[in-house]
This record gives sequence, structure tokens and C-alpha cells, in this order.
Amino acid sequence: MKKTLKRIAANLLALVLALTLIPAAATAEEAEKSATIAVTSTITTLNPLLMDNTEIVKYATSLTFLPLVELNQDLEFVGQLAEEITTEDNRTFTIHLNPDATWSDGVPVTSADVLFTFLAWASPESGNTGLNVYAIEGVGDDGYTEPGATEISGIQIIDDKTLTITTKWETALYTFENNYGRYVLILPEHILGDVPRDQLPTYDWFNAPTVVSGPYFITDFDLNHYVHYVANENYWQGAPKIKYLNINVLTSSQLLSGLQAGEIDLIQQTTGDILLEDYENVQALENVTTYAGTPVTNQSIFINVENVPDVRIRQALLYGIDRETILRELVRDNGEIVDAFLCSASPYYDAALGVTEYDPEKAAALIAEAKADGADTDITWHVNSGDATFVQAVGFIAAQFADLGLNIEIKTVDLATLMTVANNGEIDVMSVQYTYAPVDPYTDVAWLLSADGWTFYQNEEVTNALLESQALTDQDEIRARYLLVDQYVQQDVPMISAYILSALGATSNRLVNATPDVFGTFINVHEWDIAE
Repeated sequence: MKKTLKRIAANLLALVLALTLIPAAATAEEAEKSATIAVTSTITTLNPLLMDNTEIVKYATSLTFLPLVELNQDLEFVGQLAEEITTEDNRTFTIHLNPDATWSDGVPVTSADVLFTFLAWASPESGNTGLNVYAIEGVGDDGYTEPGATEISGIQIIDDKTLTITTKWETALYTFENNYGRYVLILPEHILGDVPRDQLPTYDWFNAPTVVSGPYFITDFDLNHYVHYVANENYWQGAPKIKYLNINVLTSSQLLSGLQAGEIDLIQQTTGDILLEDYENVQALENVTTYAGTPVTNQSIFINVENVPDVRIRQALLYGIDRETILRELVRDNGEIVDAFLCSASPYYDAALGVTEYDPEKAAALIAEAKADGADTDITWHVNSGDATFVQAVGFIAAQFADLGLNIEIKTVDLATLMTVANNGEIDVMSVQYTYAPVDPYTDVAWLLSADGWTFYQNEEVTNALLESQALTDQDEIRARYLLVDQYVQQDVPMISAYILSALGATSNRLVNATPDVFGTFINVHEWDIAE
């Protein structure tokens, strides 16, 4: 009888989840041609000009508007709208657009579209602050052009499919490709060119764009719950084989049931957080294939050094967090422990840095010493509510530090709120999963370790080492600069790596040609198919 009741309950749960995951308006025929991607964080925007630091927004928007290049699963930059990007001096970069790249209305993607997009980013009328366009010649140090600018001196159009971008200082090719190649999603100048720039950030057109360069159009959305897409039949790389694509925002606790019921087709490692306690059950599902992601996702702890100015308190956090126990008990050894930013998968990782050992006695002594000198021992810690594992970990950490003399108040907030308070400098400590591209630490590290980043940390030697890394081509010399940066982070503690996560991805066995990984999952989305 108990087994029967459990079976009925399970069937009811599967039915409810199925109704949630399949768009209400879909017919039986349409459902057969659809695939559902499950994510566990809300999508803050579908406007490429408002992209934040989250992977979910990048992927949700790049299904409609492609970047110039993307990282594949082998951590190589491969062409998207650009066939390739080259440089001879780490200052002037030549972008060769793919000759076949076209918009969905048949108009070719041209150099004018690229210039238009950069002008939109740099426009003071639109007021964007999310991209470091100030590094481009002709853009002010505040990141803006003159109002109404129609050109940028550092961007020169050679022909319809070729242009150059010149930076103010030496910039490594991998940094240029990661920063501008991956995160600038090119917009159609022939559609948006007459829209006043101050209207672009709130322009409703982006919520249902009529002309796209990517494989899908947006048809419907509720950013807290879902985005629905339909195939771009005129996609220049080939019409998608799956007509209807859905991104559904779920809780981590729903993922196992959704996979089991066959209503989730893909979970990508950086956007869908499968509960660690569910890993074994997910791996045991007969209708699912699982993939261990490359261990590059850093469970980062960022400390605002202006709000926590006493370095002894910050050092106490590093010594007093039992990272090995967290990795073993909560993460179940699905990852590794490092200090500072770089994971072992990065070509610039140097084991000479070592790992700070757990030492609660030293942490207690540092706290007591700082408190005696008047330091504040009350800390507010913001944590992403979508990361169930680290919500639990912060509770464990707070309990430990209560015995060491540090009072930690935990504030659990959604990812959008976390980004807002971090950007506004309203945090003492925050934790969030942050995926640093192993081939380009510079883009994220230089921002995070600056007055504009979440840590508000400034160190001239760190800044110089990072800048020097951009002018070098020898990998050993670049590695030496990053080792210096990591040593300062280890000493001054504006950031702590709790662990590097090897997250689990999954696909239903009915979905073919799709392999979830930290990078490159969606490059071939137009080739995904549903097994007969």
C-alpha cells in the first residue's frame, strides 16, 4: 500500500512538473519538436546592451544575437559572426566577418553592424556601464563617446566584412577575444539605427526581435520563469532541427524529478545547479546521460575591502573556513581547493602558490587582535539563494566563526539582487559561483581587483602585473605575472576561493548532438535533434 501511494504521489509530481515545463499553448505535434533547458537562476534581461555578469543572460540572449567568437569545450576561441580575429601588435585587432553571416531577413551582417553595436555600448545617451569599451581608442576613459557620435576613431571599417579595432594599451589576443569577441552581441544597424540611443536599453523590440543573427527568435517570456523560442528557419549556418526551444527557470530541487519525468532535456553546468545530494540519483537515471564539467567554476567569496578594511579580519576568514570539509561533505569531492583565482585547468595556474591550510586557532587570534584595536567583528554575508549547496555552506561557516569571535549575519537573496548590491558596494562579504575563462583570467581579475569591481581592492603591483601580462606572449612569463597577483590575493584576501566545482551537466537521451559543458554547449544548438 505504501509503495502504491508513493507511486501515485510520484506520478502526480511528474504530471505537475510536465505541465510546468511544456508551454501551455504547445500542441502535441509541437511538443515532439521541442526541447527544454532547465536553469536555476532568473534571467534579468533579454537586451544584449544590458547584459550583466551572469552566464544565463549571455546564453539566453546569444540564442538570438551571436557574438563574434565563442569558446568551445576545448577552451579554444572559434568563430561565430567572425571567421577569425587577428593581431600583430596586441593593439590593433582585425576582425574578419564570416562571408556567409546574414540576418534572418537576408541582409548580410557587416562591419557597419559591429561599429553600430560598439557605438550603442559607448553612447552616453544609453548609459551602459557593463563593458570595458573605455579601452578602445576614441572612447573616453569614462567608457563613453561624445553624445551623438557616429564614429569611434579606434574602429575603422576596411570593407563590408573587415574592420579593425585599436585599443589604448597592449591587450592580449585572448583577452580581446574573450572581452569583446564573446560578450559583444552584434545588433542589426539596418533595424535599430534610427532608434534614439536613449531608448535602446528599454526598447521593447528586444523582447521579441523580428530580425536576428542567431538560430532562434524569442516568442514569449516571463524572466522569472521562462523564455520560449522558435527556430530561425533562415539561420545562415542551417535551420535548427528543433523548432521550439524553452528555457525554464526551476529550483534545484526540481531538476532530478524533471529529468526523471523526461521533461528536462538539458542542464548546462554554469546555469543549472543540480543538487549535489542528487548527483548519484541523476547519474543512475536510465533516460539521462550525465557529464562532469571541466573544473573551472569558482565558488568565490568576495570581500569589499572598504567595508571590511582590517586585513586581519579578512585573513581570519581565509584561515577559518574549513574548505576541505566543505568540499568533502557538501560538494562530495566534485572539485578542488585552490587559493585565489586560478584553477588547475588554467594554463597560467602555478602550484607554487600553495593552498592556505585551515587553522581556526590562527583565525581566532587574528580576530581577537583586530577587535582589540577596534575592528568591527560583525559582518553581513550575502549569498545566492539559487546556490543551495553554498547557502548550506555559509550556515556552516557562520556557526564556526561564532566560536572564533566573528559574528556573521547571513542574507540570502536571489542572483539579480546579489548583483545589484555587489555593484553598489553594499556588501561586506558575498559568495557566488564565478566562471573565469581559464584562457583569459585578465578580463575578470582586472575588474574584480579594482575600484570598480566588487572587492574595491587596489594594489599598484597587482595592476602592473596584470597589464604586463597583456603585452607578453611567452606562457611562462604570463604565468609568473598571475602568480604574483595570486600571491597578493592570498596575502591581502580581497577574495577567497571556497572551491573549484566540477559541476554536473545532463541531457535526456532523446536529445542528440548536445553535450553540456562549461563552455561551448550552445555553439551547435542548431544541430541538436530529437531522437526518433
